[in-house]
Amino acid sequence: MNVKYDKIGKGYNQTRKADKYLTERLLFLLKPQPSKLYLDIGCGTGNYTNQFQQRGYSFIGIDPSETMLFKAKEKNNRIDWRIGTAENTQLNSDSIDGIIASLTIHHWKDINLAFRELFRVLKPNCKLVLFTSTQEQMQGYWLNEYFPKMLEDSINQMPKHEDILDALQSSGFKRNTSEKYFIKPDLEDKFLYCGKQNPQMYFNEAIRNGISSFSDLSNKTEIERGLQKLKRDIDTNQINAIINKYENDLGDYLFITAKK
Repeated sequence: MNVKYDKIGKGYNQTRKADKYLTERLLFLLKPQPSKLYLDIGCGTGNYTNQFQQRGYSFIGIDPSETMLFKAKEKNNRIDWRIGTAENTQLNSDSIDGIIASLTIHHWKDINLAFRELFRVLKPNCKLVLFTSTQEQMQGYWLNEYFPKMLEDSINQMPKHEDILDALQSSGFKRNTSEKYFIKPDLEDKFLYCGKQNPQMYFNEAIRNGISSFSDLSNKTEIERGLQKLKRDIDTNQINAIINKYENDLGDYLFITAKK
């Protein structure tokens, strides 16, 4: 994963900004305290980690990409940024008061090993908060209509909801809760389904470059053809029928909270 994000890390901050609603929701679910120490695993360029710190909370940010962490340090050198992975944090056992893992689980090589590692470093009675999408949710993205191979590869990379819950339980976590998230029109963090209600976003190359599915899993030919088809459907208003075709109540993404 570090090679992938070393490649896109240079322009990542242009479009991948911390969203206000997601920031507040992650903090609400984690319920951190100013005197304790928390972990943002897979922190990337630290956009959310930085927001957490600005609200008075102490976080360690861990990511496998040196390029991402270089950008994070440029933004805020008061945070403890470290190279590492969810499978190998190199943190002491029972040393962390809570963990946030936002849009990172699909890059983990082994979710069972990763959850065991996060369980190990987490103190008893403390929380892990995940923000992710699932295979089931991604099958409901209208992007499948225009970029089928890219979405197929992305879906295959994403764990199923049931597999996430099974891995959490087998790692020792308990009291799992799940909360659906539907894309909001004012979303500031331009991740994969950011254009759900505004398809024009995907014509912006900077937005596509900040999304790993477009920048790493896709191929140039499919992107060009998909964008051409998308433009035709927007011009003829066919896009509305396509969006309605994929409408569902599964949620676009998911918050999952687990307790040690």
